[in-house]
Amino acid sequence: MRVLLRHPERREIEIAGRRRVGELLAELGLQPEAYLVIRGNRLLTRDAQLEETDTIEVRPVVSGGAR
Repeated sequence: MRVLLRHPERREIEIAGRRRVGELLAELGLQPEAYLVIRGNRLLTRDAQLEETDTIEVRPVVSGGAR
């Protein structure tokens, strides 16, 4: 699968095989609560199955607030 990482720098990696989102984040050393995983225009949960043919984007969660 093609993984587009958006943090800390933008990079693209290829990963072979199927796995769940939570497994992928653990393999990448990322905390699941701190990242969003997106396939197409859909946000995926940690238990979503990823296929070898998928292209996904991994983005950090960003929060802000009003003053």
